[in-house]
Amino acid sequence: MSQQAERDRLVEIRRDLHRHPEPAWREFYTTAKIAEELERIGVDDRYVGPDAIAEDARMAVPDDEELTEWYEQAREAGADDEILQQLEGGYTGAVAVIEGENPEEGPVVGLRVDIDGLLRAESEDDDHEPAAEGFRSEHDGAMHACGHDAHATIGLGVIETIKDSDFEGTLKVFFQPGEEMIAGGKSMAESDHLADVDYLLAAHIGLDHPTGEIVAGLGGFLAVSHFRAEFEGVPAHAGGEPNAGENAVQAMATAVQNLYAIARHEDGATRVNAGKVGGGTATNIIPEEAFVEGEVRGETTELKDYMKERAERVLESAAEMHGCEVDITTNGEAPSAESDEELVSIVGDVAGQTEGVENVVHRDELGGSEDATYLMRAVQRNGGKAAYVGVGTDHPGGHHTATFDVDEASLPVGIDVLAGAIRDIADRRP
Repeated sequence: MSQQAERDRLVEIRRDLHRHPEPAWREFYTTAKIAEELERIGVDDRYVGPDAIAEDARMAVPDDEELTEWYEQAREAGADDEILQQLEGGYTGAVAVIEGENPEEGPVVGLRVDIDGLLRAESEDDDHEPAAEGFRSEHDGAMHACGHDAHATIGLGVIETIKDSDFEGTLKVFFQPGEEMIAGGKSMAESDHLADVDYLLAAHIGLDHPTGEIVAGLGGFLAVSHFRAEFEGVPAHAGGEPNAGENAVQAMATAVQNLYAIARHEDGATRVNAGKVGGGTATNIIPEEAFVEGEVRGETTELKDYMKERAERVLESAAEMHGCEVDITTNGEAPSAESDEELVSIVGDVAGQTEGVENVVHRDELGGSEDATYLMRAVQRNGGKAAYVGVGTDHPGGHHTATFDVDEASLPVGIDVLAGAIRDIADRRP
């Protein structure tokens, strides 16, 4: 296949995935298409659905009705029915294995790419390329606003490149569901597939770095925990007997105010946000139900735990103050992590010799959260090394905005850098 034909195929895959964005545990079409590509490439092993993850470690799984809706949508869009049956119940994601030359003597190198979309509408403006070129999201209220369609495509490209190379060792590529909700990383980290991984790379496109720029090692991950607190009070007529009720909305409002009053910590950055609230039924009824969905973050896992403990105290105290009960659930969570310098140096060296790379940034700070950290820490706990790589791309809108898009010229650059680094890691075994 010519270089141009290969690039055209990558663009075709990415645009197909872009048209069919699916959020956490609803990546039915996405997983099926990835599995079909893996079969075409001819990987040595392919695991999908429950075989790819630790089932009990999933977080923020939608209810059966919503899962069924997205499942049927994927079927109608043309996803392979046999593969879909393996994903039923929201068991999405895939793991691909390539055995190179002398796999018994070489290391096991992993690559993690995420595959889910976001629940937000995509721009219909004529100057938004997906709309202009006919590959805008076909799912109302959902889009690939963070480049995970490109990540999945890069993962497939790396597999094909490594398969055709003289790589010595074993490559495992983790196509992870549910990153946007911090809901899928733990399930892959606790699967058996990660237990023998010696080195792990994770990658993200964009992050305000332009096409042609590679960040060899990203750090500054904020540990995060998402929560939902449901308040239950006592209803009453707001005019006739307001004293007979226990106001759940009042409890929720008190909680929101006091969450922002949590003292920040001297040891590092901490964050809290009440991102979604609701409750009540009518203006003349003392509300018996209310909720708040929010998150806490910390520069380290310990600082996140500090914020989480105090947030739960605030929620419980607000409920007690207003005579209500509160039920608190964790909807997603991820620890902090750091990139190992040995791998960062290898990625930087490879990037500096890769066609299409114009600038190499040795390290940068993410400034947000990522559940690839579960996989990174699992490998590091087992004595291995991990690094998180940034692949620059020109994106006209910011991440998570309606006009986000990627420069497709960055796809082959990302593939070449990551595949080259994987081969170099196997050769050097740092």
